[in-house]
Amino acid sequence: MRLPAFLLLSGLSLSAFAQPPVPANLEPLPPPPAFNSQEAPADEPEVTITTEKEQTVEEYRANGKLYMIKVTPKHGVPYYLIDDRGDGKFSRQESLDSGLRVPRWVIHTF
Repeated sequence: MRLPAFLLLSGLSLSAFAQPPVPANLEPLPPPPAFNSQEAPADEPEVTITTEKEQTVEEYRANGKLYMIKVTPKHGVPYYLIDDRGDGKFSRQESLDSGLRVPRWVIHTF
C-alpha cells in the first residue's frame, strides 16, 4: 500500500518540475483604475449617518428613496424602521431576521 502511494506522489512531484519555465520578458501589470469616491455605484445603497446626543441614526436610500432607518441608542439595543410596502410608512423591527425559515427539501426531481 505504501509503495503505490509513494510512486504516485513521486510521479506528481516530477510533473511539477516538468512545467515550462517562466518567460523572461514578462511585464508588470498596469495599476488598477482610480476609484472616484464621489460617485457611488448604482447598486449600492446610500447611507447617511447622523450622530446625536443620545443615539446614532443611519438612513439607507436606494435611488434617492428612503427605505430603512437603523437607530442605535447610546445604551440599548439597535432597532430598525423599515418601509416594507414603499408607501412611506415605517414599521419597527427589533432585528432584520424575520424568524421565517422556509424549508428547502427536495421531494422529487425530474
